[in-house]
Amino acid sequence: FKPCIDGFAFCKPIVQVDGTFLYGRYKGTLLVAVAQDGRNNIIPIAFAVVEGETSDACFFFLKNLRRYVTPQDELCLISDRHEAIRSAYSRNGSGWTEDNSVHVYCIRHIAQNFMRRFKNAALKKDVVNMGKFIITFFKAFDYYF
Repeated sequence: FKPCIDGFAFCKPIVQVDGTFLYGRYKGTLLVAVAQDGRNNIIPIAFAVVEGETSDACFFFLKNLRRYVTPQDELCLISDRHEAIRSAYSRNGSGWTEDNSVHVYCIRHIAQNFMRRFKNAALKKDVVNMGKFIITFFKAFDYYF
């Protein structure tokens, strides 16, 4: 991943982190961090195979991601609303603070969780559109501010 790590300096200052369960012979969780370049290509910048999506495993991943891959300030970290990632982000020593980054939630995950609860495709579309509106609003606000 050395070329991807070096290339992150030229990517958008956004890092998305997610995890997925491993099935089959080897159990555990695969944690992945990706970024996006100027041509909207997705670039993997880090991964770890851990025992599960626990607070300690996420802390290990985020701390090393910050130290070795994303040391610059003014980054946006996007994740799902998993408690382990939230607590690892805010834990002392992770390197991620409100002074040097912002942590936001993925609208796709929010809409997916919404659908699990309400099972209404039209309302899910409204949730996604609200997320898009908020992004557009803040871009315009930042531009004029």
